Amino acid sequence: MSERFRLDNVRVALVRLEEIIISRLIERAQFCQNPMVYEADALGAPLQGLSILGFLLQETERTHAKLRRYTSPDEHPFFSDLPDPVLPSLTYFDNPLEENEINVNAQVRWIYEQEIIPLICCPGDDRQYGSSAVNDVSCLQAISKRVHYGKFVAESKFRDDEAVYRECILSEDRDRLMALITDPDVENAVLQRVRHKARTYCSEISSASTEVLSPDTIVTIYSRWIIPMNKDVQVKYLMQRVSADQPVKDSE
Repeated sequence: MSERFRLDNVRVALVRLEEIIISRLIERAQFCQNPMVYEADALGAPLQGLSILGFLLQETERTHAKLRRYTSPDEHPFFSDLPDPVLPSLTYFDNPLEENEINVNAQVRWIYEQEIIPLICCPGDDRQYGSSAVNDVSCLQAISKRVHYGKFVAESKFRDDEAVYRECILSEDRDRLMALITDPDVENAVLQRVRHKARTYCSEISSASTEVLSPDTIVTIYSRWIIPMNKDVQVKYLMQRVSADQPVKDSE
């Protein structure tokens, strides 16, 4: 297994994503909720029946797909009808994941629009639709990457104790799998680190007499949605990780 994708190194990637998610949530919170950004067909024909966010997200992904963003195993698009890359394909020899089609971005987007936006933004419409949608796309991409990194976390845990995980998977014991992947000490450490980073970011911005997002709100987003969705991806990945006729692999 490539060193890049061992659990300790995956956690380093997750730590780096924390700054990105925190900063982008703070940026989005500058603007009101702006419900029109999320209303399908709000502008009719010019956006092909999509919401403002949906249109911008799809156009962004079409551009990124041409530069082969979604050929990387740690990237997951929100739309499926994307163009082929114009760049030559790459082979990811260090990708440890088993082939899978797990993509929970529909859930990520729903939670973001229906739960996170009302939590971080003031009610109302300030007509800053473009700025709101641009920040939304950045937030969604960062949260999606954080959530889907659960696959790499799950693969690393599986390889560390294959016999136990295999038994749970073959018996379809999802509850036991969830218990195996759950480490309260690690989760608490994540939340404390997020709180510290959010407090630092927010204090620097609020010194300019600007109202900013509460660190407690950012911690809530992690504890209520980001960490649970990551764990859900882990269980989904593990449940399709092995079949009864697959031999146990030697430790790498």
